[in-house]
Amino acid sequence: MSTHPTGAARLAARFAACKAQNEAAFVAYIMGGDPDVKTAQKLLDGLPGAGVDVIELGLPFTDPMADGPAIQAAALRALKAGVRTKNVLAMAAKFRKKDQQTPLIVMGYYNPIHHMGCDAFTKACIEAGVDGAIIVDLPPEEDAPLRAAFDEAGLALIRLATPTTDDQRLPTVVAGTSGFVYYVSVAGITGALVPEADPVARAVTRIRAASGLPVAVGFGVRTSEKAAQIARVADGVVVGSAIVDAMAQKGVEEALNLTQRLSGAVHHARSESTS
Repeated sequence: MSTHPTGAARLAARFAACKAQNEAAFVAYIMGGDPDVKTAQKLLDGLPGAGVDVIELGLPFTDPMADGPAIQAAALRALKAGVRTKNVLAMAAKFRKKDQQTPLIVMGYYNPIHHMGCDAFTKACIEAGVDGAIIVDLPPEEDAPLRAAFDEAGLALIRLATPTTDDQRLPTVVAGTSGFVYYVSVAGITGALVPEADPVARAVTRIRAASGLPVAVGFGVRTSEKAAQIARVADGVVVGSAIVDAMAQKGVEEALNLTQRLSGAVHHARSESTS
């Protein structure tokens, strides 16, 4: 039997390990099956070696609301290649056979999960070695069936907080969430605007206090400099659009090179700021 933690516990262990080293966790998002399953698998399998602490694997969907042009285009490429939720979960299963330690969560929209059924989706996640999910368009008021299934399985249902999540709303957002809270640092779509460190720092402190969980910050983090800046104030830094763009324009190797540069900037940010 594996001695490695799974699900929400695997996420908690990874964030705790980063904290013990006084580092933010580097979280990388890629689109499952973009531009095809074989190429995407190569990128997925290469992420831990490029310094990624937590992987977000996108589930392609026809009508994404929060995703900017880069991720929308990636989803359409994957769908055109015939990729569906089950294919992305098969990618996760293949990855998990080689890597028992890196937390992997899926990120997407509720329609395909609703179609599959919450229990069936949860079972498929367990079988694939997926540790949790971020479902962008599923508000806390409507996620009880999925949350119940995930809780029973020990999987993390990760919620999103935004700059418009006020003190009245925040307790509802963090209630029943696990793993970490994803802070959307700018109002808008992925990869469009650039977050500023001071308001992000204030938001992270507020969300951490309300949830008792690590806070990872994403949307608009594209450069090593910005990633390092956010790493000094957050528990995790999420980069998606920049990696997805590099993959689309220059291929797997360049996407991994960029990932390596970004992860290095995140991991060294605090030691460099104090030296």
